[in-house]
Amino acid sequence: MDFYSRVVGLEPVRFAEFEAGDAPFPSVRVSADSIIDLMPLDMATGTTASVADGSAGHRLNHLCLALSKAECDALDQRLQAEGVAIGARLSNSFGAQGWAPKAFYFSDPDGNVVEARHYD
Repeated sequence: MDFYSRVVGLEPVRFAEFEAGDAPFPSVRVSADSIIDLMPLDMATGTTASVADGSAGHRLNHLCLALSKAECDALDQRLQAEGVAIGARLSNSFGAQGWAPKAFYFSDPDGNVVEARHYD
């Protein structure tokens, strides 16, 4: 939660409830209609968390955050200040909204890969 809220800059969802034992896991808000559930791996591999046969506990290749240029630059600075290694840095890469002038990749503390990019 600290990484995704303080470093990445996403808003916690149900974190107080999770800490109080009233929610099984917390989330972070990506946008008005998207959140990321921060579920412990041992919970994700249980049969109740699997929404498709064989899916629970398997990581996806990466998650992409499409940000404004200012948000992308600020995230880059926060990651560097925290000593988070930046993987590939791309220019003019294609994504969900077309060509992006800047994109970079980093890993969260659990090893999940996150891409940050901005579009003009």
